[in-house]
Amino acid sequence: MAFGTERTTSAVHVDKLPDETQGSARVGSVLARWWANQPIPRFVAGTLLRRILVSSLLGLAVFILGILLLSNSRGWLIDAKRESLRIQGEIIAAAIAGDAKVETERLTLDPNKLPEAADSRIPFRDDGFAALELSIRPERVAPILRRLIQPTNTRARIYARDGTLIVDSDKLLQRGTILKESESDDDDDAANGRVKTKNFWTRFNRWVLDKILDKQLPVYREIGSNLGTNYPEVRIAMAGGTPTPMVLLSEKGEQIVSLAVPIQRMKSVHGVLLLSTRPGEIDEIVGEDREKIFIMALIALIATISTSVLLARTVAGPIRHLAETAEIVSNDINAQRELPAFPNRRDEVGLLARAFAKMTAALFRRLEASERFAADVAHELKNPLTAARSTAESLAFAKTEEQRNQLIEQIQLELKRLNKMITEISSASRLDAELARQIREPVPLVALLESVTSILSDKAADHGATLDLQIPPAKSPDTYTIYGNDTRIAQVITNLVDNAISFSPNGGKVAISALRDGREVEIRVDDDGPGIDEDLLERVFARFYTYRPTAESSRGNNSGLGLNISREIVTAYGGTIRAENRYKIRGDKTSKRIGARFVVRLPVTPTHRRSA
Repeated sequence: MAFGTERTTSAVHVDKLPDETQGSARVGSVLARWWANQPIPRFVAGTLLRRILVSSLLGLAVFILGILLLSNSRGWLIDAKRESLRIQGEIIAAAIAGDAKVETERLTLDPNKLPEAADSRIPFRDDGFAALELSIRPERVAPILRRLIQPTNTRARIYARDGTLIVDSDKLLQRGTILKESESDDDDDAANGRVKTKNFWTRFNRWVLDKILDKQLPVYREIGSNLGTNYPEVRIAMAGGTPTPMVLLSEKGEQIVSLAVPIQRMKSVHGVLLLSTRPGEIDEIVGEDREKIFIMALIALIATISTSVLLARTVAGPIRHLAETAEIVSNDINAQRELPAFPNRRDEVGLLARAFAKMTAALFRRLEASERFAADVAHELKNPLTAARSTAESLAFAKTEEQRNQLIEQIQLELKRLNKMITEISSASRLDAELARQIREPVPLVALLESVTSILSDKAADHGATLDLQIPPAKSPDTYTIYGNDTRIAQVITNLVDNAISFSPNGGKVAISALRDGREVEIRVDDDGPGIDEDLLERVFARFYTYRPTAESSRGNNSGLGLNISREIVTAYGGTIRAENRYKIRGDKTSKRIGARFVVRLPVTPTHRRSA
């Protein structure tokens, strides 16, 4: 496996879309831009409060409008009225026919007699009585209508066979008294043409029926004492047809259910009973429901506005404050402490505020780190330059050729150290940007460790040390698979192994091992060197810090950036790295120190880069 090249993202070439699709996309884009520039959308999108309020009210309006449209169907109520009129008409018609008696070749009514059962019927007769006609007198029919109609608030009219009006329940004033035609104020008679509907709801109902539901209901017009055959339902009943309820509209837009029932004797129709609901009766029932709906709608409207304003104050307000503070911080990074963190909020606003605070703090730390890095670089570069200059000045005082050669060799070592330091400084300065750009992919750790061990085995042999790789058998192919960039992970392992080789004594061993621990893989690099002082275990990861207590360490071979770069890479991949000592008695720090150990833990699943 090669680690000298970086993975790069290949460009994805997308085939051109069909002309129709591109044209539709362009039209959609133009329409979207046009709509976004209109006054109303721009006004609504101006603030988060308006967006919340409009979206909430729009949903409420659609809900209320849907309820109103459903209430206009009134199907259940009309069906109930139809059934009620049908049963009522059969009872009244049977009462009129069943209590009739013969008087000189005609039938008259006994007003004090009613059928015992509502569904009673006159049996079929095929004798001479079948030819008799039923005489229907207003003064005898009126008490029956009054007793049966008054509790139901239904209008009843009886028409003779020739269509003349015999009695109208609306003109019954008291028992046994009939209002004469001349005394009636025919207030319901409308002028020719359509009368204006009486209120908003009847107009709304008519519009719904005509425009939306496409129901052109016939208009009911009062004909007074004219022939009842002007009503289509009466004509059907006169012909002996099946009583069929009809739904009509009054000239004021109010719905009426009308039903005509034939008054039959011996299968002969002697009159027609016309029943109809009061104009506006159905509308009143629906109106009561509408009043309840609008009361609830008003309550819902108040609640919607209140909750929208509250939501805007608790969401838009903090976000606006956060934006204003962020604007201040963008001009003065020292004002970062003024960013609100909202520690008591556990919602998305609190998460956003804390994320802003963390991001700003990370940026501030990065600025401070850049300043320290510049200062450290200046200091570290000055040391070899100063040493080289001092050595060069000493050349003038060299008395022998051997002394002169030693001074020249010393200058070359300092320049070599300076060159290596500049190279590593350049690499460290680009590290953050490269880690951010690199694609994180599954990395087979076993193959990577085998490659690093193979590459560094010769270097270890030159130092008189050996490399020992120990990896327990994997339970699955993904046991030792981590996510990151193989080149950078190999750089970390190489730095640790190379560091261990430099500290190992002649005949020492550098042990490399890997172990799966839960959702992480632990990598260990052990050496047989002198170890690290306990107070320096964390400091060895500092930038430009070198710890070389042994005689084997040579000046000019170490810049102090290797472990620091390793920590940066491991941290970027969501892992940890630490240094510890190995003791002869495990866990007993009072026993003899037998070497150092570096432990790297990397997650087996992708993680976002942590803040520095």
